Order: sequence, then structure tokens, then C-alpha cells
Amino acid sequence: MARRPLPRILSNGTAPIARSRELARSAADSATDVLHPLITITRGLRRLASAGRRKWADTPKDRRGPLLFLVASVVLVVALIPYGPLLAAICLMAAAGWTGRERTAPAPTGPDEAQIQRLQSLYEALVPYFSVPEDPAPLFAHGGEWDKAFTSYEFDDSGRVSHLVVRYPAYFTDGEAESRARIEQLLHAKSGRGREYHFAWDEEGNQLTVNVLPPLPTDIAAQRFVTAPGETVLGFTDPTGVQRTLPVADGDDQRDVPPVVWRTGPRSTEPHLLAVGQPGSGTTSLLRSIALQALQHGDVLIVEGSGTGDYACLTGRDGVLAVECGLAGSLASLEWAAHETERRLISANRARQAGHPAPEDTKRPLWILLDRPSVLGHLAAADGHQDPQSLLQVPLRHGRAAAVTVVVADQFDSLDALSDSVRQHTRARVVLGPATPDQLEDVLGVPPHTTPTAHVPPGRGYARLGTAAVHRLQVPATPDPYDDATSESHRQAVLELLPGRSTPADAVEPVAVAGAGAEPQPEPVPAES
Repeated sequence: MARRPLPRILSNGTAPIARSRELARSAADSATDVLHPLITITRGLRRLASAGRRKWADTPKDRRGPLLFLVASVVLVVALIPYGPLLAAICLMAAAGWTGRERTAPAPTGPDEAQIQRLQSLYEALVPYFSVPEDPAPLFAHGGEWDKAFTSYEFDDSGRVSHLVVRYPAYFTDGEAESRARIEQLLHAKSGRGREYHFAWDEEGNQLTVNVLPPLPTDIAAQRFVTAPGETVLGFTDPTGVQRTLPVADGDDQRDVPPVVWRTGPRSTEPHLLAVGQPGSGTTSLLRSIALQALQHGDVLIVEGSGTGDYACLTGRDGVLAVECGLAGSLASLEWAAHETERRLISANRARQAGHPAPEDTKRPLWILLDRPSVLGHLAAADGHQDPQSLLQVPLRHGRAAAVTVVVADQFDSLDALSDSVRQHTRARVVLGPATPDQLEDVLGVPPHTTPTAHVPPGRGYARLGTAAVHRLQVPATPDPYDDATSESHRQAVLELLPGRSTPADAVEPVAVAGAGAEPQPEPVPAES
């Protein structure tokens, strides 16, 4: 049976049909706009008629006669006065327009019952801490009014408190860290766990402001940041923590985010850094990110105590002096770094005494990155060698004048193995991963003004540069590009930042050139990676 072709209106008439639908829809919308007053008045007349029928039905039968007489009298009076029917029609249309308008329910101005119950529970929980029996008019009392103590409050979509301003009595010991910690722990538990809270104590005004902090972005990959020489981006923080933003690439888009910038060099007050975290917290990624940024303007020496090969991608690159994993190579490299620091100091001193500027070879920054030096210390003690950390005394003490920067990363269980020199001279501190308040205070010197959570993504933590405030920190994603678990986008981001491979001098072989009397010419042969 031969296949019959479809009608022309069905085969190629879809475009006119769609155009006709659009025209009809536009015409209907235009008609609705034009006839909107008439529709409103009609709706109002219908509502007035319904209200009149309800009024007539609710009127008792013995009172319907007087009601009809009253209505007839009003109609007669309106008909007899000048312009009465016209004025009555105008009033009727105005009443119909007012009655037929679209009414929207007013937005609630106060908390609902669930929110009131949550605020009341917070108030009752704070009573034992913000009240004393001797107070004649306590602000906090069992069964009291919570709206006098909570001057401002906000809730998120899940019904939990996201912003709260608490007034407390003047006799509360807000100057003691233990008292503040108890209040912060209580509010954290009652407002909802699993979130990071920021506590701002106004000791002069006797007010405590509690804010829920949004999570820091974890999708920022390693890239070239817009920084000056001597500036290193440790990560990114909250907009209220710093007064600077950096443009970062997010796929094809670009956005501005607030960074935590660490400044090194001769004028830096925090020339060296210590990073501490749990296994898998991201300290190695932080050192890898610092190394990629340092290679733009200086040389890098890497000593890896764990021996896992996390820095293999930097081996043989331009500017990378060495990547040592063994004990012998680490001791030799650190001893050379100590002698190099002394040489730079002597050269710069001689130049200043002679009235000349410092030599150029003393100005190029030298970075010494040590990952897990405690492991090398245990191996050195077992073999009877000196602790590699003892070789860091000269770079740590005199590194700022010699353009030498030391970065040490270790874990919490090995903090006791760090030498006094490392603890004393690393004034820039970073803590990554989950940590208790005591651990944070031990490393940072002061507790942060936020509540740490039990589960955080890799690279999330806190940073404190010298005596400045503690900032939340999210390290840019800088994974090992040779790891199979690394995503393709992050792998390419790190590979694009790696400098080219340097050709060692012993990789040159003579190659004969064809031709009579031609002498062999050296041709460089690149070393195998």
C-alpha cells in the first residue's frame, strides 16, 4: 500500500501555527490590560450583589418589611434630588471598583508560632548565665519576655536562627574567655549544629551579635592570581574579614572574592609560616599552591618527609632546586640552604659597607618548603644523625634579611616534635581540617570568633598572620596532577601553572653532522621525565 503524503498544513505549517498562537496570546494580554477596569468593576458588582443576598438571607422575616421600606425611601430621595441618579451611579461604580480589586494577603510582620517557640527556648537556656538572684529587675528570668532580650532576629528557610542580637546585663563577665565560650557553645547547640557561627561581642553596649556564616567557595582552582611580588594567596575568606578582593576565573566566568594574602620579604613582620592539620586536611595542597606561586619570582627547595611523592610534578622544573624525600638528601639540601643564607647575608653586608646596592643573587627569593619534618626527625634519631630542623635555625632567624622564606607543614599528633626555633619564628599560622577549640588556640594563639564544625571539606580552616585577627580560610584546589583521583579540570589547572622542565648539563651528547670535514656539534638531548 503506497504511503500517502501528509497534508501541507501538517508537514510545513508549524511555524505559522506557532506565530498565530503568539499573536493570539499577545492580543489576549492586550485586551486584558484594556478591559482591566471593566473586569474589576464587574467583579465588584458581583461581590456587592452576593453581599446583598447574604444580608437579605440573614435578616429575619419580621424585619424584611421595614428594610424594604428603608431601601425604597432611599431610592426615592436619590431620584428626587438634582443629579441624584448620576451621583448614585458614580458611588456604586466606585464601591464596585474598591470591592473588586485584587487583594494580596499582608506579609507577616512577626515570627510564627514555631519561631516564637525557638526564641523562647533560647531565652530560657540563657537564663542561668545572664541572671543573678540579687538583680531586682532581671532581664533574663524564667517565664520572662524574650522580646526584651532579643532586639533583632532572622530565620533561614529551614526555620533555624540565622541572625540574632542578644542584650545581656552589665554584670555579666564578658571580659573572661571562659564565660564567652560557654555562651557561644550554648547558642551553637540551641540554634542548630552543623553550621559556622560568628560571635561579635560589644562589651561597651552589652550586646552579642550572632550570625550564621555562609560556606566558603570550594570550586576555585589553582590559577595565576593578580598579586605583587612578595604576596602569596593562602586562600579565600569572608567578605567582612578583609578589605580587598581578587578576580578569579570560574570556568568561563570571572568573579571577585576576598583573599587571605601573606606578605613576605625584607619588610614582612611574618616572614615564615606554619601549617598544621589532620591527615587529608589539605596541608600538602597548601604547600603545592605556595610553591606554584613562589616559582613566578623565586626558587623553591622542597623537602618531603612523608615520602609519598606528592611533589613529583615539580621535579626537574625551572626554579625548583630539589625535591628531596630521603634523609641524606634532605640533610644535604637543608645544610646548603643554611650556607646559602649565610652567604647572602655576608654578600649584602659587604655591599652595604662598600656603599653599593646588594647583589642581584641575594635578592632573588628562596623558598624552603618542609612537609612533615617530624618524620625525618624520627628517622634521623634512629640513624644517629642530627635533626633536620636544627639546620633551619639560620634560615628562620636571618631569612627575612636574606630573602629566604621557610614554610613548615605537619600534623597535630607531631606538634611536640617541632623544634622551639620553628615554633618561635613561624608567626604566620594556618590550621586546616577539623580541630578542637583547644587545638586552634594552641596553634593560632587565640581562639577564632567562629565555631568550627566537625566535618569540613579539604583545604578549609583558619589563618592568622602575626597578631592580626583570625580568618576563615579555603585553600584553592591544588591537587597532585599525577593522582588518578584528581578531576580533569583541576589537573589541567595545575599543569598549566607548572614551569618548563630544565635540561641538566650532563644531558648533552655530541652528534656528528654529515659532510666532509664536518666536526661533531653538540646537540642537547632533553632528560627523560
